Amino acid sequence: MSKIVLITGGSSGIGKSIGEFLTQKGFVVYGTSRHPKEYPDSKFPLLKLDLKDVSTIKASIETVIKTEGRLDVLVNNAGAGITGPIEEIPLTEIKANFETNFFGPIHVIKAVLPYMRSQKSGLIINITSIAGYMGLPYRGVYSASKGALELLTEAFRMELKPFKIHMTNVAPGDFATNIASGRYHAPLKEGSPYKSSYSKTLDLMNTHVDSGSDPKLMARAVFKIIKTKSPKVHYKVGGFMQIFSIVLKRLLPDKVYEKLLMAHYKL
Repeated sequence: MSKIVLITGGSSGIGKSIGEFLTQKGFVVYGTSRHPKEYPDSKFPLLKLDLKDVSTIKASIETVIKTEGRLDVLVNNAGAGITGPIEEIPLTEIKANFETNFFGPIHVIKAVLPYMRSQKSGLIINITSIAGYMGLPYRGVYSASKGALELLTEAFRMELKPFKIHMTNVAPGDFATNIASGRYHAPLKEGSPYKSSYSKTLDLMNTHVDSGSDPKLMARAVFKIIKTKSPKVHYKVGGFMQIFSIVLKRLLPDKVYEKLLMAHYKL
């Protein structure tokens, strides 16, 4: 029997690539979007889901269960970027980012667990970020939200083991998607003490996304995880130096690593 997969944020970028790849491999795929009618050419069904609206989360999952009778795999992919000096980012925007990147996935997980527990099987894949392994300048809020999801995954998977439900996370590096256009950017303010350094860092971040890896790499990684009997706790997908940067953080003294990051961002 084909596995039933639900991917949040399946209308574009990494989520779309994962959905199309899994569809080609014979999986029954459902994606989600806040505005599914805007994507009539999607190669798999898109259900309306807003991570900030629990009623839409429950409704979309109930639709899958009523249609297919079960749900085998959840890919928590939907997320939002945010950049800016932490001092100048409005608190409302910081909270909104955590609602999407951290609390949203928790709502979705809580909604699917009763079904997976009754099946005595299931796999939940949380898409985090390599940025979640380190506090990056002018991406601190994003790093914090993704890092929180990484730690939550570590704890959650141990709680779920008795029910034969697996959980893991996949941390991507920079991929060629439209995330830069959709993320919140704190404005470059005249007279701001951060203007010069933030401007340079912002240009560098956008360049990294534009020259990022093909999202199909993430799709292949997710496919391999689904086919794995016992997934690992963490997976990283991206360029060699991005993945190696996590190793360096473990090996180098904190201040040395900090200097490397500041040199990279020309700070």
